[in-house]
Amino acid sequence: MDTIFSTFLLLFHLFTGSSTMTGQESTSTHQMLTTLLTATTAQQPASTLPGSTVDSGLGTDPAKHDPQPNAPKVKGIYVTAHSAGGSRMESLLKLLDDTPLNSMVIDLKDDNGYITYPTQNAELLKLAKPQKYIRDMPALMDRLKKHDVYPIGRIVVFKDTILAQKHPELSFRYKDGTVWKNGKGDSFVNPYMKEVWDYNIAMAKEAVQLGFKEIQFDYVRFPEGFEKKADSLVFTKNKDTRVDTISGFVKYAKSQLEPLGVRVSVDIFGYAASVPAAEGIGQDFVKISKHVDVISPMIYPSHYSTGWFGVKDPDKNPYATIKGAMVDTHKKLDPIGSYKPVIRPWIQDFTASWLGKGHYIPYGKAEVEAQIKALKDTNVEEYLLWNAGNKYSADTKF
Repeated sequence: MDTIFSTFLLLFHLFTGSSTMTGQESTSTHQMLTTLLTATTAQQPASTLPGSTVDSGLGTDPAKHDPQPNAPKVKGIYVTAHSAGGSRMESLLKLLDDTPLNSMVIDLKDDNGYITYPTQNAELLKLAKPQKYIRDMPALMDRLKKHDVYPIGRIVVFKDTILAQKHPELSFRYKDGTVWKNGKGDSFVNPYMKEVWDYNIAMAKEAVQLGFKEIQFDYVRFPEGFEKKADSLVFTKNKDTRVDTISGFVKYAKSQLEPLGVRVSVDIFGYAASVPAAEGIGQDFVKISKHVDVISPMIYPSHYSTGWFGVKDPDKNPYATIKGAMVDTHKKLDPIGSYKPVIRPWIQDFTASWLGKGHYIPYGKAEVEAQIKALKDTNVEEYLLWNAGNKYSADTKF
């Protein structure tokens, strides 16, 4: 009863708040409502996907091992492939040289599904469509090493319009054979399919060979509101729940990459720490966290609606919003003990003017510092800054 009542309160707050968002893994309030309406903590027994060992309990695996025990306390920024391969990289490297920032999360497979450098990997080329945004990856890696930058490779997994178009059988299709697209024209590939798993893991393995110390998987989920459209679409599936399918991919990726000495991290909706499992999109905060070295909840204040954490306009109170999100995150993850990963949130370094007059404030030095203080006050030492245009508040005390 308490869980049901709490969920309805969250739905009420979301419904009465702003519905426009942007940024990494953004979603509208309506989509969040759709997800939360199907939230449930009840899980069905999972079968085993080919090559994976899906499990829903704790204690069936050996103790978690960090393949990068000497990694720094990461304070990083997001870097697009355009920036990494272009003139902006010089100013971004200077930012890291001049501040305590020490890491870059660089797009290796972007939000469209393009591999962002000219790979020669025959396994990848069977499915991939490379772009030469980063023309000389070895030269980039040498540059990062020279500036003592901890390199993290971002791979967008199941949101992959390029692969869906090239291989519709790996995607979700209408009955006439055309590939499903969301309202923004993006397509997803099918998380049930082992071929999709192995493609993304092959991408990650090449990134390790290039010198990346950590692989960050993004869009590790089904499309928003999938449970509302699944019956009208044609796609391969098995008896596993969506939650177990997604956590199964993460566990499989970890098992494949850990022997290579690379960390595995996953981006996840920030509100996932504050609600029961999001069955619709297949994200369970705890189950995913169990199988990663680092969990990165996206806790941008602009992405919380009226009433979250007792704040009328979360974007206007970055300290309270971030603190509330971290309190919920610890509550979710403390019970898993030694399986608890490093908590490294994405925080906001952009202005959310789309929220409308009176619901946002310009973000800069003070707002970024308020978020960092909230993290410190909740015993979180690491963070990543998101700005889609890679324009960061250089005068901040990071």
